[in-house]
Amino acid sequence: MIRHSTCPLCKSQEISPYLKCIDHLVTGEVFEVFTCSGCGFIFTQNHPEESESGKYYESEEYISHSDSHKTIFDRIYQLARKIMLNRKKRIVTEICDIRYGSILDIGSGTGNFLKTMKDAGWKTEGIEINVKARDHAKIFFNMTLLSPREINSLPDKSFDCITLWHTLEHFHEPEKYFREIKRLLRPEGTVVVALPNTDSYDARHYGSAWAAYDVPRHLWHFKPDTVALFAERNGFMVSPLGYLPFDVFYISVLSEKYRGARFFFLSGMTKGLIFSFASIFRKSKSSSLIYILRNSDT
Repeated sequence: MIRHSTCPLCKSQEISPYLKCIDHLVTGEVFEVFTCSGCGFIFTQNHPEESESGKYYESEEYISHSDSHKTIFDRIYQLARKIMLNRKKRIVTEICDIRYGSILDIGSGTGNFLKTMKDAGWKTEGIEINVKARDHAKIFFNMTLLSPREINSLPDKSFDCITLWHTLEHFHEPEKYFREIKRLLRPEGTVVVALPNTDSYDARHYGSAWAAYDVPRHLWHFKPDTVALFAERNGFMVSPLGYLPFDVFYISVLSEKYRGARFFFLSGMTKGLIFSFASIFRKSKSSSLIYILRNSDT
């Protein structure tokens, strides 16, 4: 287990327990979540070593590596994903201001986003840690995704855009990855990062039952201020772009389930609607936020 004696972001020693969260997905284990009084960063304490983390992803319910249509929840998820794939494609095209380019997606899952970009004419590469997800991409999309250790094989300054859709929070060595991202990005290139927001209305409401804490798979728990600090420390400038509108419903339904709500789907959708409406007026309180990072050296 990895125990941090200082804040992983600002290195302050002023860290303290914040929440105790349950791994509802796989093991039922309890993990402590700490916060830093210096910078406000929140992180999972006593999390497994990277070599031991694989077992925490072995679940049929780990839907980011699944194309299941078994339940109504699965089917709604797949419909929402289809809509969001087109939204993500539009985001990339608009912020890069080019019709076609080269893109690297880190944390590609089963390859659906890269398939969307490839069909739109982009040159694509993907990195995915999960072997089953990589196999799925090969079988269904004829797409070869790289394992994380193969990132070193990619040539310098070869991508117009690098995307991390809910990926950064999983990295065991995020600064190491961002050194590679900086190497791979073209001088005028753009990094798109989507992250759960610990300062969101739903995070505040659900507390330790907030599904986006997702311990111990999520090691780092960001909000706008800490994303800006992380970007600055790694040589990037950051600006918020927007939010992922369906995430709040997915997270709220799971959170209601984790709280033991009898009609968790209905109550989660209802509360998701309330949180979604409230965040119209304060985008920074959205369940998930999208950030645009650009090289601060250019």
